[in-house]
Amino acid sequence: MKPALFILTALIVSANSFGQKQQYTSAIVAFYNLENFYDTIDNPNINDEDFLPNGPKNYNSKVYWTKVEHLATVISQIGTDVNPDGIALIGIAEIENDTVLNDLIHHPLLKNRNYGIVHYDSRDIRGVDVALLYNPKYFTVISSKKLFVHLPEGAKSSYFTRDVLWVKGILNGDTIHVFVNHWPSRVGGEQRSAPGRTAAAMVDKNYMDSIEAKQPNAKIIVMGDLNDDPISPSVTKVLGAKGNVEDVKPGELYNPWINMYKKGIGTLAYQDAWGLFDQIMITYSWLDKNQSGYFFYQQHIFNKEFMVENIGKYKGYPMRTWDGNVYRGGYSDHFPTYIILLKKVQTKSPVNN
Repeated sequence: MKPALFILTALIVSANSFGQKQQYTSAIVAFYNLENFYDTIDNPNINDEDFLPNGPKNYNSKVYWTKVEHLATVISQIGTDVNPDGIALIGIAEIENDTVLNDLIHHPLLKNRNYGIVHYDSRDIRGVDVALLYNPKYFTVISSKKLFVHLPEGAKSSYFTRDVLWVKGILNGDTIHVFVNHWPSRVGGEQRSAPGRTAAAMVDKNYMDSIEAKQPNAKIIVMGDLNDDPISPSVTKVLGAKGNVEDVKPGELYNPWINMYKKGIGTLAYQDAWGLFDQIMITYSWLDKNQSGYFFYQQHIFNKEFMVENIGKYKGYPMRTWDGNVYRGGYSDHFPTYIILLKKVQTKSPVNN
């Protein structure tokens, strides 16, 4: 099966003297924090007591399967206005294990996409991990590993945080590298916890540098819930991500979310202020629209009306699953983000008689 094709109005070019429109194949790459996606089984090695049937949240099978239904509903719709196949790759955060991932990808709304899973258990005290789901129609995994984040003393109350997930694979002919992140939270204060996020950012930066030393102009995607905004030092200083395409040089990162954030647009809200923690950044090699491989086209926040609170103190916020121990019955306290990648389709020229 071949990836879906479409005519992109904004980038129509004259393919030949007959004025033939250029065709593109698209790939949707997304990230989504699934907000405490636990199963209902006690794991004695992690702190999952809140998410058990006898816990303070009364987390039972009915609540769990509703959560699966809601997450599948969102994921099934992301990017389908551009590509009917939906997401080619999606990084996810706050999942307990591969059990919940398998329940998710086998939900009727997603089952026909045959999503594969890349996941490793981390030593996070809450037991939540990151993972990558991929559509094998678009992506083939070559290799993967988890990258340990060593937290500096005093940065967090726990010794461990989520590992960074690195995946190398082939995206419809392009060799790419994907880093999926969930950096340490701001619990204890933004300033006190900042060294933990700096440490996580350095893991990404160091591994990217090692890739580019062997493969100059590598196509790299860095995504995740960074618990920092696009203008935070961990992003602008440590990763060196820039918000203007013209300023990005080979080996550097482009962050398409900076201008959005400056306009007050975000993926989560706290005390009536929007943050944009959920970011997807790309290296310079994705920016050339004249290349034969995939190039970056657009970035979007997926925030359909059904995902937004319409009453109460959280009106306008992402419709969350939980408010403390009170079940809200929503989707997630984060909106997912996604980018559209395009690739020119080589068409045969008409034969002149």
